Amino acid sequence: MADTEAKLTELEQTLTNALKKLNIHADKQVMDRLTVEMSSPDFWSDSQAAQTKAKKHAKLEAKVSPWLALEHDLTDLRELLELGDDSLQADITQLIDRADEKVEALKDVLKLSGSYDDKDAILTIQSGAGGTDAQDWAQMLMRMYVRWAESAGMETTVIEESVADEAGIKHATLDISGAFAYGKLKGEHGVHRLVRLSPFNSDNLRQTSFAMVEVVPKIDEPDAVVIRDDDLKVDVYRSGGKGGQSVNTTDSAVRITHVPTNIVVAIQNERSQLQNRETAMTILRSRLAQLQQRQHVKKIEELKGPNTSAEWGNQIRSYVLHPYKQVKDLRTRTESSDPDTVLDGNIGIFIDAYLDYSMTDTV
Repeated sequence: MADTEAKLTELEQTLTNALKKLNIHADKQVMDRLTVEMSSPDFWSDSQAAQTKAKKHAKLEAKVSPWLALEHDLTDLRELLELGDDSLQADITQLIDRADEKVEALKDVLKLSGSYDDKDAILTIQSGAGGTDAQDWAQMLMRMYVRWAESAGMETTVIEESVADEAGIKHATLDISGAFAYGKLKGEHGVHRLVRLSPFNSDNLRQTSFAMVEVVPKIDEPDAVVIRDDDLKVDVYRSGGKGGQSVNTTDSAVRITHVPTNIVVAIQNERSQLQNRETAMTILRSRLAQLQQRQHVKKIEELKGPNTSAEWGNQIRSYVLHPYKQVKDLRTRTESSDPDTVLDGNIGIFIDAYLDYSMTDTV
C-alpha cells in the first residue's frame, strides 16, 4: 500500500506542475466564458466574430480536456486509496498504471509550454541564393509544410504567394492553424540548404540552393501587442501579378513599415485594401511579439531591428539528394537517410528532436 501511495503522490505532483506550467485552469476559465457566450441566441449575429470565438473555444478544449480528465482520475484514485480497503488494492494498482500511461502520453505537451506555443503559426518562405533552383527549392519547402500540416490535422491558408518566372516561387506566406501549430513549427525557423543535381542546368551539374523559413506565432488580437500609430508608415500601391482584373486595376496592395525596427510587411493577395491592411497588421504584430520575447524587453518601443543578415546565415538543416541521400539538422544532429519521405511532409523526427533540444528556450 505504501508503494501505491508513493506512486500516486508522484503522479499528483507531476500533474500539479503541469497544470501550473500550461495555465490549464486559467484556460479553463476562458473556455467556460466562451461556452456561455456561444449559448447566447444572438451569438451568430456577427458570423466572423462568432467563428473566431468558436475556433478559439475548440483549441482551448483540445488543450484543456485531457489534463482535466487526468485530474479527475487522480482525485478519484486518491479517494479510493483513502478508504483503506485492502480488497481494492488490485483495482487501485491497475488504475494507477493507467494514469501513469496517460501522464507519459501527455508529457510531450510540456515541451510546448512557451508563451506562444499554443498559437497558430505564420510561416514565410523566401527563396535565397541559387537562382531558379532556389525558387524551385522554396516551392518544395512550401509543399513539405502543407503536407505536414495535412497529416497533423491542421488547416493551411496561403496568405500570399509570389510565383517565379521560370519555376517555383520567390516567396510565400502561409497561415497554419491547429493545436500548438507555432510550438511545433518554431524550430523550422532558419535557412534550409538543398544539394542536388539541377534539373534547370543543361549540364545536370550539382547545385546548392538556399531558402529562408520564418515562423512566427499568429497574434490576431489587436490588444495583445500595442503598436503606436506614429511608429507606422503605411504605403498603398497597385497590386501586381496574378489575381484578376480587379486586383490589377485598384490600389489594394498595402505595405506597412514599423519604423523603429524597420520591419516591413507587404500584402497584395486580397482584393480589399482593408483586408490587406488587417492581414499585414496581424503579421506585423506577430513578428514584433516574437522579437520582443527574444530580446527580453517589456515595451515594443524598446525593440531593436532584427539582424536579418545573421538570421540568413543561420543555416539549420541540409537536404542532400546527390551524391548521397541525407537530411541532417545541424543543431540537434538528427538525421534521415530518406529525404524523399521528409520532403513529402514527414518532418516529425526533426520537430520532436528540436523540442527536446530547446526545452530551456523561452520562445
